[in-house]
Amino acid sequence: MKTRILLLSAAAMLAFAATGASAQQKGDITFGLGVGNVNPKSDNGHLSAGDLTIGDDTQLTLTVEYFLTDQLGLEVLAATPFKHDIYLNGANIGNVTQLPPTVSVNYHFKNKSALTPFIGAGVNYTTALDVDSPLGRLELAHSWGLAAHAGFDYAISPRGAIRADVRWMDIDMDTNLNGTRLGTAEVDPVVMGVSYIMTF
Repeated sequence: MKTRILLLSAAAMLAFAATGASAQQKGDITFGLGVGNVNPKSDNGHLSAGDLTIGDDTQLTLTVEYFLTDQLGLEVLAATPFKHDIYLNGANIGNVTQLPPTVSVNYHFKNKSALTPFIGAGVNYTTALDVDSPLGRLELAHSWGLAAHAGFDYAISPRGAIRADVRWMDIDMDTNLNGTRLGTAEVDPVVMGVSYIMTF
């Protein structure tokens, strides 16, 4: 909750301080650098050993978007690895470090104001880079799933903007402990982000 408040406060302060106008055109490329909080849904599934819960984490994010038209962009999201604590029946059983690269198509609603909202949809691939557990060999399989994206860009110069956005990702990871299948971890996080966008 504290992380969400910080992200929203940063976006608000930057927006109120901003002046200028920014508009992308076909062929433009934008680069975005910011922070994102991956917050899995509150109930992450019922495994054979009990109820699973996965904690949240905040990391640096990078986006690259190529504008296919003046309003339609193809975006790739990358990030530094997210590390999440894993709880079973309320007890910490380890942690997982994962990467959730996502490819989306975004539609930007052009207007004459400095505020440009957008919506998007795409595909997410999540892979567990490292899993650590005192119980033994805990394994979480990779996941493919759909992703949704929405937010707004607030122009602060002809080529720069502050972005606040939210994503939802469909992430389901088969879970095994010491070679025995426990079930499926339903992560399905909401990702809240704030970033600086530069147009080239």
